Amino acid sequence: MRIITGTRRGRRLLTLEGTSTRPTAEKVKEALFSAIQFEIEGRRVLDLFAGSGQLGLEALSRGARSAVFVDASKDAMRIITENIASCDFAKESKTYRMDYNAFFLENRDRFDIVLIDPPYQSALVWHALSKAVEVTNPGGTIICEHPANEKAPEQAGGFSIYRQYQYGKVGLTFYRRKETVEDS
Repeated sequence: MRIITGTRRGRRLLTLEGTSTRPTAEKVKEALFSAIQFEIEGRRVLDLFAGSGQLGLEALSRGARSAVFVDASKDAMRIITENIASCDFAKESKTYRMDYNAFFLENRDRFDIVLIDPPYQSALVWHALSKAVEVTNPGGTIICEHPANEKAPEQAGGFSIYRQYQYGKVGLTFYRRKETVEDS
């Protein structure tokens, strides 16, 4: 796994051994970032269920101002911390080793881009989406990675679907505030 483009292009990233973490496939990651390529510069990113941190690190490499990485796993957080250090993004990054619910209870920050990629078949994605709407800035984007055969809710809070893609068994659903979707 590697950073696709930006200031850290080609940088190899560590991943966890085994099947407890499912990294986003490179073609899915490339498609995700191509869809928001002009929306990343200077933005604040939240990478939920961060795993290796590859999505947040890709955003930083492409010019995001900062990234927050959240994962409950001690082993995942060790990998995320090592990847942040190897990419030299320590100043732009914050890490939280905690459950996403605990993070939302403690968090006081707001974000422009929220990336939600929990373990599949867990239904966590839609619960996390309902929490993410509360911390996403007006004009912000929430991106959910989920099994392609799972129907995404049309709305969450004041957010509505504005793009959907399918890559084999993987679905990507993009949400924006309803008024932003209607204006585009």
